[in-house]
Amino acid sequence: MSTADDTPALGYEAARDELIDVVKQLEGGGLTLEQSITLWERGEELAGVCQKWLDGARARLEAAAPADDEDE
Repeated sequence: MSTADDTPALGYEAARDELIDVVKQLEGGGLTLEQSITLWERGEELAGVCQKWLDGARARLEAAAPADDEDE
């Protein structure tokens, strides 16, 4: 699912939207145990993709921001 540079193949927005759908399905109920487990596992995977994107964005912002001690 990841490319060679560890960037998730699925974009943040797509992963987030699919995760929202997974949560809605789980909350809606009416699923078998196996279906619920499969959806839960997919949700965990999607949450990981989102976290990687957020971590990458945070790192880029920190790299772009000047260090506090450089101003003094």
